[in-house]
Amino acid sequence: MDFVFLRGTFMELLAGVPMTLQLAIIALCGGFVFAVILALFRNSGVGVLDWFARLYFFVFRGTPLLVQLFLIYYGLGQFDAVRASIFWSILREPYWCAIGALTLNTAAYAGNILYGGIIAVPSGQIEAARACGMSGITVFRRITMPIAIRLALPGYGNEMVSMVKATSLASIITIMEVTGIAGRLISESYRPVEVFIAAGTIYLVINFVLTRLIQLYEFYLTPHSPRAAVSV
Repeated sequence: MDFVFLRGTFMELLAGVPMTLQLAIIALCGGFVFAVILALFRNSGVGVLDWFARLYFFVFRGTPLLVQLFLIYYGLGQFDAVRASIFWSILREPYWCAIGALTLNTAAYAGNILYGGIIAVPSGQIEAARACGMSGITVFRRITMPIAIRLALPGYGNEMVSMVKATSLASIITIMEVTGIAGRLISESYRPVEVFIAAGTIYLVINFVLTRLIQLYEFYLTPHSPRAAVSV
């Protein structure tokens, strides 16, 4: 193995890190907002909203992200109504198609995780809050949602890590993030081993930092938990 080439490759791949982080952060932020809405729909008890959330979870969790990405990037342009709409200037750009696919996909997983956290909130705490005179919105804002996030954080942390890795699929539609640059370097050098070792190392470092941040936040939410203390 040529370590000089490996070092040079690593430095070139670092140029794709900002795009990788950008894709992941925007998708996770947008997906979290959508996930909260879906979790509320799922927990609303209203038939139409509940079934919409169920169908959304079923479709986006049951199909590969790569297929979803292809359908958005290649499929939407097949419709004349889409090409004639005001959204075509956005939907024809690979960057926004990747953001859209990643956001919709992570919203399905995160929404299901948050729903599990909501229904796991102890009913006694909700009843105690209502007994203190809190309104339904106040109970949700001060009791239900904070506890639900605390309970859902380990599962949602895994989804965040998965989403960072999933950004590599954006290279399929010509976005030059870490994997996209890696593909270009392989086509130029025909040395996939060194290139993929460097790319894998970068993803490993990013996810290591992310998992540590998640553990620190988990400790912040549950400072008296022995498990949280040990993990930090």
